[in-house]
Amino acid sequence: MFRKVLIANRGEIAVRVQRALRELGVRAVAVYSDADAGAPHVTRADEAYRLGPAEPAASYLNQERLLKVARQAECDAVHPGYGFLAENADFARACAAAGIVFIGPPAAAIAAMGDKLRARALMLQAGVPVVPGSDGADGSVDALARAARALRFPVLVKATAGGGGKGMRIVHEPRDLRRALESARGEAENAFGDGRLYLEKYLQRPRHVELQIFADAHGNTVHLFERECSIQRRHQKIVEEAPSPALGPRQRQRMGEAALAAAHAVGYRGAGTVEFLLDAQGRHYFLEMNTRLQVEHPVTEMVTGLDLVRLQIEVAAGEKLPPEALAPVLRGHALECRVYAEDPEIGFLPVGGRILRLRSPGGPGVRVDGALRDGMEVPLHYDALLAKVVTFGRDREESVRRMRRALGEFVILGIPTNLQFLQAIVATPAFGAGNLSTHFIAENLPEWRAESEPIPPAGLAALVVHDLVGGGAAAPTTAGAGGPPSPWETLAGWRHLGGGR
Repeated sequence: MFRKVLIANRGEIAVRVQRALRELGVRAVAVYSDADAGAPHVTRADEAYRLGPAEPAASYLNQERLLKVARQAECDAVHPGYGFLAENADFARACAAAGIVFIGPPAAAIAAMGDKLRARALMLQAGVPVVPGSDGADGSVDALARAARALRFPVLVKATAGGGGKGMRIVHEPRDLRRALESARGEAENAFGDGRLYLEKYLQRPRHVELQIFADAHGNTVHLFERECSIQRRHQKIVEEAPSPALGPRQRQRMGEAALAAAHAVGYRGAGTVEFLLDAQGRHYFLEMNTRLQVEHPVTEMVTGLDLVRLQIEVAAGEKLPPEALAPVLRGHALECRVYAEDPEIGFLPVGGRILRLRSPGGPGVRVDGALRDGMEVPLHYDALLAKVVTFGRDREESVRRMRRALGEFVILGIPTNLQFLQAIVATPAFGAGNLSTHFIAENLPEWRAESEPIPPAGLAALVVHDLVGGGAAAPTTAGAGGPPSPWETLAGWRHLGGGR
């Protein structure tokens, strides 16, 4: 087992990895940008090192600096978490060249699955069904227009590189194709430095179902059942669950065999996720493979009783998958809701600010993965994910009831969040019935608006006292020597014209 591991990430996933390392008796080394100095993932680590300014390129994406810290701290391995450099083949190679274990798949597997066209070709060779689409050999507008006519509209324009919905456009009519291609190409070039595009047939009301896979260096490859990830906004998952309400034992077996074929096709090792779309007839099509731990991994942990982060670390250290992972047992039902720092009143745009009050839910079957505390500053430079609320029940009905309760207990004051929106999702009859698709939000909550929840005067007075006397983010600036704090210079959570939410 490793002696010391550098966690090349921040926030809740860094805290999650620290917990697994501590249980294994391995020292956890944190890194941080100037925006994260004093953040929970820093204060909870055994050691912490500054990377640089807040901008990701100068901090969490700075490979040279990360490896320098790893060498300085005498780390055996690097855990990339998810996001940032987790699916960067060059970083995996650089770690290997420095004699440091990259806790993830081989660089060749990352590279193969990072290019969607290459991944499609590999899946076809492995006999895994893929969504009908273009081969990408000719990415000109004329060639893609011919491909679109052959596929028949609607079609989906997709970037060859990257993910997260960037470089993706749905096109319903031929006249809209050229504009969509130009827009998608520009977005892909800005996001990934790669403007290559291809087309896929757009499936009507599909479900998004993924399978968790694991492979060790001793020839063992398994899948740990599926997760339903159909509830999305702008192609980003916000609610996930395991198992999928759509799958029975036979369909689960077929998709599991396809996922394992995908893993074998690229010589996979470690944790990975093979993602599929299910059409209205229940046919599955390969979508992509994520060569890392997923944000939604806790729901798989809940229904299998396995610690996926610990398994990652053990496999990277050369250990075999344990018997309980080689013969997993599916039990109960789990849900996850992602809590984001974003303002529903302005189109769910990410926001930053200071958390004035925090109250996390608890009780039987409730888990919260986060890295939050009262008074902390939430920076705008990174992903807006604040925490993940996870519930577990004997069946889906119990898990849903617990999620409704848990979301109602979660209180975050000082910055806007999507908590009300999540409550609205899990309260819909369609969600309760498991009637899900990637069009869920458009079909069930098309005109949703956040309800105003004014704080009563006594509550406002208490917050003012806390902010100006006891709980300011920094030492309050006074109007004069020995004078009272200036409200105009201690504005965290407040505006000159009216109170902040």
